Amino acid sequence: MPSYTAPVADTMFILDEIIGLDRMANVPGFASASSDIVAAILEEGGKFASEVLHPLNAVGDQIGCKRNDDGTVTVPPGFKEAFDQFVAGGWTTLHAPEEFGGQGLPMVLSIAVEEYFTSANHAFNMYHGLTGAAVAAILVKGDEALQQKYVPKMVSGEWCGTMNLTEPHSGTDLGLIKTKAEPQADGSYRISGTKIFISAGEHEMSENIIHLVLAKTPGAPAGSRGISLFLVPKYFVGDDGALGDHNAVSCGSIEHKMGIHGNATCVMNYDGATGWMIGEENKGLAAMFIMMNQARLGVGLQGLAQAELAYQYSVQYAMERRQGRALTGPAEPDKPADTLFVHPDVRRMLMEGKAITEGLRALCIWGALQVDLAKMAPTEEERVAADDLISLLTPVIKGYGTDRGFDVTVMAQQVFGGHGYIWETGVEQAVRDARIAMIYEGANGVQAMDLVGRKLPANGGRSIQAFFKLIGEEVALGKAVPETAAVAEALEKANQQLQAATMWLLQNAMTNPNNAGAAAYAYMHIMGIVAVGMMWLKMARAAQAQIAAGTGNPAYLNAKLVTARYFAERIMPDAGALRRKIEGGAEVLMALPPEAFLTAA
Repeated sequence: MPSYTAPVADTMFILDEIIGLDRMANVPGFASASSDIVAAILEEGGKFASEVLHPLNAVGDQIGCKRNDDGTVTVPPGFKEAFDQFVAGGWTTLHAPEEFGGQGLPMVLSIAVEEYFTSANHAFNMYHGLTGAAVAAILVKGDEALQQKYVPKMVSGEWCGTMNLTEPHSGTDLGLIKTKAEPQADGSYRISGTKIFISAGEHEMSENIIHLVLAKTPGAPAGSRGISLFLVPKYFVGDDGALGDHNAVSCGSIEHKMGIHGNATCVMNYDGATGWMIGEENKGLAAMFIMMNQARLGVGLQGLAQAELAYQYSVQYAMERRQGRALTGPAEPDKPADTLFVHPDVRRMLMEGKAITEGLRALCIWGALQVDLAKMAPTEEERVAADDLISLLTPVIKGYGTDRGFDVTVMAQQVFGGHGYIWETGVEQAVRDARIAMIYEGANGVQAMDLVGRKLPANGGRSIQAFFKLIGEEVALGKAVPETAAVAEALEKANQQLQAATMWLLQNAMTNPNNAGAAAYAYMHIMGIVAVGMMWLKMARAAQAQIAAGTGNPAYLNAKLVTARYFAERIMPDAGALRRKIEGGAEVLMALPPEAFLTAA
């Protein structure tokens, strides 16, 4: 089986040169995140990912999870022991608030380490993956009693958290949910209903599982306006923190899935389970969105993580596999054949993988910085500006990031040829595991509609105007350096396509809302190209500055400049084609009646 190596050097380049850790000391949380400390944390995280988690990746895929007759779930061999090491290492506490036992470090560091864990073993990392998002929702909307009772042990990793939204008849349209919450005299609620697709809904890796559940109280308004959010523990918790009896919540079955077999995706049955309301009645969707927005950034990171894993597999294979000769003549005449690296089409797939993974890594970490700044920047103006940017780009990071991440896994599989289709190489698992990220936490078409329908018009278009201004500033800086001018010019052209597409939407979406729906997906991808293009321009400028100063690793820095050129020449031009798709409007999409899609007799 191929190996996985955490890309620590690339992460540190982004943190030092793009984020500028040494310039962030005035922001709370960053004072303890010096470059040396961060590098040490990343090295340890990378070591744990490669040595402990990655060897279990294929095990989890091949053996999977089992629901037992008593309703418990048996996880794959080695997972529980690895989870104990994960908790003992303090990996659950990095970004959590210090007052609840966390380390209070910035999200940029947490996101960076999270990539390594997800690349090494996506299914394993999902067991604790939603706990941080659940904590965020409880801290923002929950009362002090709930916070003090549940958050510390969720932070420590002793307890895990889940998110329970979807029902058999209700996915994206949460207003259709039927789960009921009956108020009790003691202030609690009896929760009854069925939830499906619940990641890590049942397992024995942690002592308790804290479910966050959407339900409707009696007489609640119809639709999404009548949804409330409830905290429902697997085991009751006493006032002294001790665990009590099992709550009336159980795993009815485990889904049989295309991928992420090592994670228990459960049907959860609530049979009058006791729960407590989080936040206000009928305001549960707003509370849940706190959790969902953080989760969507994490899912975007999953797209990157699977791409990185598959890309590493394909590079290792291309270096070893010998097939055919270079078109320009044998590269190694003394060998029976040349390696795959001599073939331009293989190079195309590997360059695409390198450009996408390194670009998405920078965007995910830069996006996490905006989350940090939105909460902790010194001035209100800076906090608002950061919040505007990350609100705009969250659906892009999730949608574009997982679409392109999946593309990279498929290209990596193609590098292997027929060997990519068999499980021993590992790359076919990456393809299957990556596919879910395009679907859950809001399918990517939903992300695109969120971008076009909600994020663009928010606050009178303030965030998109700020984004255009930011791109303009980066372009100006890039043009001032001869070595990066071509990348800057390509980004400027792509941004012009985005601006034109935005104007077309403003002029045509109001007269026919289907125009917005038809344009949304392509629009999300143009913005993804521009956002990742901005990251590549930033990285190219930083690399060139180091080369000029005679610092850094010359081979690594030159590779950055070449890969930035690749993104500029081979990916940024796609923005023009996407704009033309947008301007085609909705007419041809909506023209046929449903029966015309049936196969003709």
